Amino acid sequence: MDEEYEDPGFFSTANDSRQEHHQFLAFKRLFLPSIYVVVFICGLLGNSLVLAVYIFYQKLKSVTDLFLMSLPLADLVFVCTLPFWTYASIHEWVFGKYTCKILLGVYTLNFYTSMLTLTCITMDRFIAVVQATKAHNQQAKRMFWGKVICWAIWVTSLLVSLPQIIYGNVSSLDKAVCSYHDNEIPTAVLATQLTLGFFLPLLAMVVCYSIIIKTLLHARGFQKHKSLKIIFLVVGVFLLTQVPFNLVKLVRSTHWEYHAMTSFQYAVIVTEALAYLRACLNPVLYAFVGLKFRKNFWKLVKDVGCLPYLGFSSQWKSEETSKMSSASHNVEATSMFQL
Repeated sequence: MDEEYEDPGFFSTANDSRQEHHQFLAFKRLFLPSIYVVVFICGLLGNSLVLAVYIFYQKLKSVTDLFLMSLPLADLVFVCTLPFWTYASIHEWVFGKYTCKILLGVYTLNFYTSMLTLTCITMDRFIAVVQATKAHNQQAKRMFWGKVICWAIWVTSLLVSLPQIIYGNVSSLDKAVCSYHDNEIPTAVLATQLTLGFFLPLLAMVVCYSIIIKTLLHARGFQKHKSLKIIFLVVGVFLLTQVPFNLVKLVRSTHWEYHAMTSFQYAVIVTEALAYLRACLNPVLYAFVGLKFRKNFWKLVKDVGCLPYLGFSSQWKSEETSKMSSASHNVEATSMFQL
């Protein structure tokens, strides 16, 4: 929620520069609310469906289920803060100082919870594929440590989010904004946040998925190629949504002169909005690709009476059931997405 760049004092008083700045503010007032609304609607719907399936239909029988329950919960709490930011981006911040601190803290808490959970999902899939037999034999022990890790993720994320809570405040610029300034937070804290929020998940994906790909290439079965495609999709989406914004954050925290450049502020806005899309894409990438989850999802759709209105014929449902049955009988131990 980067609002600090609205200070007109950062910009040149030349007519061209002032005009460019006003054009940027007009773009931001239109672009940000649009992104917030899209992410809120899609993220609320997708993550709520995932939670509903796990709560009512899919018991938490594995470590994977634990992480896939924690991930949409974190994303759901994040998207619930977006209506406040939507109103503030259109008008100004009217919710008070303490609400500002709480929402900045909630936003940051759930960002790091989500990213650390993605890291754990990656490592869990690595163990499930590369050490499949060992993972199966130690299922009870892994469940215990999975619960411990889930709690540790939330506590760690809360601690890492404290600077945003402490330094968050309402400032009066051209309008009242809720923000915090990077230059108020110690460099070591910013480095820790960047490590947990980007470099650690990226390192986990590169190392674990590289070994998983090597393992799958030596495996047999129809699931191999599908699993490889999903791996490339997961890594590709992560890089596309997270790399640009984190690079911009890194530049902003090390080169203060960029704060005075309107073009750089465009980069901040666009890359941050791109990073928010993870809240919409996570349910698809980490839950709906699982055959077991999809089966339980269709049970939910059927039980709430939506299936006839969606135009699905009985023939299509029988074909889908046949595919799931075939997949469950042919899947190998090295398949990572039979969740």
